[in-house]
Amino acid sequence: MTALHAKAVPGPDMLVRLENVTKAYCTGTLHVQALDGITLRIAAGEYVAIMGASGSGKSTLMNILGCLDRPTTGAYFLDGRPTSRMTSRELAHIRNECIGFVFQSFELLPRLTALRNVELPLLYSRTGWRECRAAAGGALQRVGLEGRMNHRPSELSGGQRQRVAIARAIVLNPSVLLADEPTGNLDSKTGDEILDIFDAIHAQGQTIVMVTHEPDVARRAQRVIRMRDGLVSSDLPTEKDDVCAVAATGDPVLKGSK
Repeated sequence: MTALHAKAVPGPDMLVRLENVTKAYCTGTLHVQALDGITLRIAAGEYVAIMGASGSGKSTLMNILGCLDRPTTGAYFLDGRPTSRMTSRELAHIRNECIGFVFQSFELLPRLTALRNVELPLLYSRTGWRECRAAAGGALQRVGLEGRMNHRPSELSGGQRQRVAIARAIVLNPSVLLADEPTGNLDSKTGDEILDIFDAIHAQGQTIVMVTHEPDVARRAQRVIRMRDGLVSSDLPTEKDDVCAVAATGDPVLKGSK
């Protein structure tokens, strides 16, 4: 099977560029080819959803995009920089300064207030404490939590905790925001409110890449990349993606079906 070369929509310079990326894991005699030659482009300012069944390679792809793992072969360029050649220290700097992470399980420190949780990425930058406090407060205001800054995670609802996680992810104005099933632990109403926040952040120019298995979530994006067996099986604008089109229209018949 050959890789489908994913194409970005026309727009600004490419922020994310993967060139024939593979990822293999070997445990004893077991060899797993998680990615099998991914060539991918994501432009600055795009909102992209990644979908696929368990084992399709979408989580491995996100780990590489987030500089949490390295390709076995191939190259990954983030904003023109060849991350595949970076040292562990350089990758840590890229993760802190250029990439924001939002996880399904929030990943907040339970003993810290919302404000202190959001300040954490700033502690690794050369920013004075007053500037840290102001930036963290501003990020919480952007997600509508200015009245909950001094509450700990246990004193917040699930939706509020995810808002804190989003504020933490955007506090350093990252080049790209990576979200892994960000509504997975939330009810549908709260999930829609979180997705509204992502929409607003994207409208302000933020590049977003979101992993989801839910068509209703994916259709919020501009573009849907589908993974299968370690390859990109389709890469379409949201309105042309069959499952997302059905989710949007309620039509039980897939576009193009007979």
